[in-house]
Amino acid sequence: MKNIIKRWTVAATVLVGISSCSDFEEINVNPVAANADQVQVEYFINNSIVSAQQDPHVSERAFVLYWKAAGRQDRTNTLPIGSYNDGWSNDYFNSISGWLNHAYTAIQIADEKIENGNINEYTNNLKQVARIWRVYLLSEMTDNFGPIAINGFQGENPDFNSVEEVYDFMLTELKEAVADMDEEVTVPSNVQDLDPAYGYNFNNWKKYANSMRMRLAMRLSQVDEAKAQAEFELAASDEFITNWDESFKVAERPGWDALTGVMTREWNHQYLSPTLNNLMIGLGGISSEELLPSDLHQYIKPEGYFGRKYENHFTTLTNNPSAGYWFDGLHPEIDPRAYKAYIIPGWFDNPEMNRYPSWDLSATGTTTRNLLDGDNVVEEIDAAFTWNAPSIGDWGEKGSGNQVYSWPGTLPRLANKFRNSTSERVFFGSWESYFLIAEAAVRGWNVPHDGQIAYEEGIKQSFDYWNISSYTEEYVASEDYNRAGTSVSWSHTAEPMSKTVTYINGYTGSEETTTFSYPDNHLYQNGNVKNDHLTKIITQKFIAQVPWLPLETWNDHRRLGLPFFENPAVENSLPNLPALGQNNYNESRQEFFPQRLRYPGNLQNNVPEGYQQAINHLGGDDSVLTPLWWAKPE
Repeated sequence: MKNIIKRWTVAATVLVGISSCSDFEEINVNPVAANADQVQVEYFINNSIVSAQQDPHVSERAFVLYWKAAGRQDRTNTLPIGSYNDGWSNDYFNSISGWLNHAYTAIQIADEKIENGNINEYTNNLKQVARIWRVYLLSEMTDNFGPIAINGFQGENPDFNSVEEVYDFMLTELKEAVADMDEEVTVPSNVQDLDPAYGYNFNNWKKYANSMRMRLAMRLSQVDEAKAQAEFELAASDEFITNWDESFKVAERPGWDALTGVMTREWNHQYLSPTLNNLMIGLGGISSEELLPSDLHQYIKPEGYFGRKYENHFTTLTNNPSAGYWFDGLHPEIDPRAYKAYIIPGWFDNPEMNRYPSWDLSATGTTTRNLLDGDNVVEEIDAAFTWNAPSIGDWGEKGSGNQVYSWPGTLPRLANKFRNSTSERVFFGSWESYFLIAEAAVRGWNVPHDGQIAYEEGIKQSFDYWNISSYTEEYVASEDYNRAGTSVSWSHTAEPMSKTVTYINGYTGSEETTTFSYPDNHLYQNGNVKNDHLTKIITQKFIAQVPWLPLETWNDHRRLGLPFFENPAVENSLPNLPALGQNNYNESRQEFFPQRLRYPGNLQNNVPEGYQQAINHLGGDDSVLTPLWWAKPE
C-alpha cells in the first residue's frame, strides 16, 4: 500500500487542477497526507479518464498529426507519407503510460480494499469500471504501436506481449467486467461527479463495455474469424450503446489542460481531406440547393461538370479521382454532413466559419490566390464559394507555382464548434454499434438486426447527431455514386460505369470532355468491387466517425483496405514510402499506407530487453510500414 499512497500523492496533485468535480476539496481529505483508508478508487479513475482527453501538447501530436492524418480525416503530410517524429511518439507513449498507470492503480486499490473489507457498496463496481476503461487505453496503445506489456504501467519493466495476446486479454476483461458488475448499485453524487463520461451510471458502462467488445472482436475478423464471431455474438446478445445519450463522450472546456479540445491549436488548419471529399461528393442524392441558402445557389455547378483543369499546377501523379482539377464552384449533390462539418471558403457570415489563426485573419479572409509560371501570374483564382480538397504528398514544381492548394482561405476547414472547446469528445458513438452489427450480418454472424436495418439505423444515428434527420429517408434510397464508386441504397449494388464529363481547360478557357473512370481499390477484392454491402457500411462508418474517431477510420483501413484511400502525390519520390512511385501510383498496396507508430527511441535506449521482445512479437522492423497482426486487407 505504501507504493500506492506514493503514486496517489502525485495523482491527487494533478487532480486538483483537472478534476471534473467542482467541490473536490470537500471529498478529498488532505490528499498529500493520505493514508490507506483515504485513498479512493474513484480518484484514479477520474484522473485516468480526464487525462486521456489529451492536453493540447499531446493532442496536437497524437490526435491531429498522427491519427487524423493516418485516418484521412485531415490533409496532413505526416504518417500518410511515412513520416514520423520521435519526440511526438515519446510524448504520447509517456502520456498513455501514465493514464494506464492510474487505471491499474485503481484496480489494485479496489482489490486491496475488497480483501481488507474496507469497502463501500459500490467499490466492486468501480473496479469493473476501471477494468473497462483500462481495456480502452490498452486498445488505443496497441493499435498505435503494436506489442505492449499487459502487466506494465506499474513502476517496473515487465515482459511485452504480442498483439494477439493483448486482444485476448482485453476481450476477456470486458466479458468478466460486465459479468461482475451490479447495475442496481448507486453511488453518492460527489462520486458521480468524478466520472466525466457516465456519472457512474453502471448500465451505461455495461453498454459501453459490450459495444467496445464488438469493436475489438471485429478487429480480429481478418485473422481469426471464428474467435471474432464468437466474441461479437456474445457481446451483441447483451445490451450495447444504441443512442446518443448512451454514447461514451466527455465534455471539453476552454483553457490549457486535459479537457481542452483536441483540435484547438490554431496553427493546425484542419482541412477537409481528399479521402473524405471523394466519399461525400455526389453521395446520397441530396442537392446543394436543398442544403444551402438561396444566395449561394448561384455558385452551384451543373451535373456532369468536373471543374477547371490545370495539369501544370495541380498534381496528376496520384490515383485521386479529382487530381488535376480545381472545382470552381459548389457540387450539385453532396452528402448533407459536408456543409455541417466543413465550411465553404468565403462564407464569412456562417457562425461556424473558423478564423484560426486569430492573429492573422488575412489567412482565412483572403480567398484570391495565384497560379504562377516563375514570377508571372498564369491565373488568378478566387476560391470564395468553391469546394476542393487537393491531394497530399509531394507536388514538386507544380506545387511551387501554386499559391492556392494549401492556403487556409481557399479550402473548406473544420467547423468552429469542434475547434473552440465547446463540444463533447466522442470515444464511442451510437452509430458505430449499428455499423458493426451491419458488418457482422454481412459476414453471416448471428446478430440482433439484419444488415440493412442496422446499416440504415447507423446512418440515422449519424444524421441525428448532425441535426439533419429530415434528409435520412431520401438519402438512404439514393443510388447516386460518390467519386469512389459507392452509393447509399442497400439494395443498389450495381458497379459504377465510366462516364463522360465536361471541364474547362484552365489555360485556354475552352470547354472540353473526358472519360471519368472510378478508381480501383486493389486492397479490397483486387479492385473489382466498389459498391457491395461491406463497402457501403465502411463508407458510412467513416463519414460518421468524422471528426472524433480518426483512430478508428485508420483501424478500419488497415484491417479491410476500406474505404478507398487515394495515394499521396509523387511528383517527387517520397523517401519514406519507397514502394510508391510514378510507375504504380494508380495501384493500391498495403505498403503505400502507414501501419503503426514506431516505438519512441527512449524505449529502445532505456528498456532494451523489453524493446527486443516487442520487435520479436511484431514480426518485422520497427517501422511505420510494418503491419500489425490483425491488419490483413484482402
